[in-house]
Amino acid sequence: MSAQTPETNQTPDTTRIHNIGYRSYDGQRLGRSYARRSLFSQSLRGAYGLGRSAKSKVLPMLLFAVMCVPALIIVAISVYTKADKLFVEYTQYAIYLQLVIAVFLASQAPQSVSRDLRFRTVPLYFSRPIERVDYVLAKFGAMASALFVLTASPLLILWIGSMLAKMDFVEQAKMFGQGLVSVAILSVLFGGIGLVMAALTPRRGFGVAAVIAVLTISYGAVSTLQGISYATENTGAIIWLGLFSPLTLVIGLQNAFLGAHASFPGEMQVGAGVGVVYLVVVLGLIASCYGILMARYRKVGL
Repeated sequence: MSAQTPETNQTPDTTRIHNIGYRSYDGQRLGRSYARRSLFSQSLRGAYGLGRSAKSKVLPMLLFAVMCVPALIIVAISVYTKADKLFVEYTQYAIYLQLVIAVFLASQAPQSVSRDLRFRTVPLYFSRPIERVDYVLAKFGAMASALFVLTASPLLILWIGSMLAKMDFVEQAKMFGQGLVSVAILSVLFGGIGLVMAALTPRRGFGVAAVIAVLTISYGAVSTLQGISYATENTGAIIWLGLFSPLTLVIGLQNAFLGAHASFPGEMQVGAGVGVVYLVVVLGLIASCYGILMARYRKVGL
């Protein structure tokens, strides 16, 4: 009997080689500076909902309008009555609307950093070419710039209105400059504090609550203690109590160096000597915020 060759089941060969066009990149590499600028621009635009959904634009644009409308009303009244000065000082405007600033910061600081933490995308930023210092500087600068736009825009409206009302140009320009310096300090200080609070947790709701609590509770506590000190005739403590709240720090600093009206109880003036202490504390807080953010992203960036 002849041996039978066993049948073998063979499947047809379907292997194919496709040229999908991968090529080496020979163009210009933009590097860290471009990545840092792009992250700064994206974060700044995102603070006002630009480049995001229509829903994301509602709150920041509404708060921006709330900041500017009182300035427009003041200008209209000043022009109509032909007043020789504005009814609100440039350095006091942001103080009066502190709640609007706090709500803006509480809503946008977590949006800037919490999503990256929640979705664990921070290590992707640090893969290359961007580094931890670039990320922190871009986010810090964007948040401070967003706050500066929010607080400086109504001051610009007031200054333009003062020119329309034919007020003294030199005096108004000087006070406008003092107001810009004041809100610049406020923006950097508040921006750093807001980002630190938001970066401590990936949950946006907790970040919002933390920012509002730090800004409003600290100011309320310090103001209450200052009022008690004034009522008990312990006026010497009023100035020093101002060192324990971000907003009262700005108030004391602008009172000492920017010619602002004394807003503390009893119109207690902050002298130049104590003003230096205020300045050192403000700079220390800003540096501490930067250091905390660097330490935070050293951990989460791994």
